[in-house]
Amino acid sequence: MKSLLARFAKDQSGATAIEYGLIAAGIAAVIIVTVNSIGGTVLTKFTFIDTELKK
Repeated sequence: MKSLLARFAKDQSGATAIEYGLIAAGIAAVIIVTVNSIGGTVLTKFTFIDTELKK
């Protein structure tokens, strides 16, 4: 059992996939935060433009 746990601890075959998954999750989080922070501003600008064009 000890050798099985030691072999499992040394095995890095899935490490790259996990690292890529963490990088993708980080990028997705940055995109979501950015869109949420500027989304309201963009909506306000488009609403203003729409109102001005209807005059």
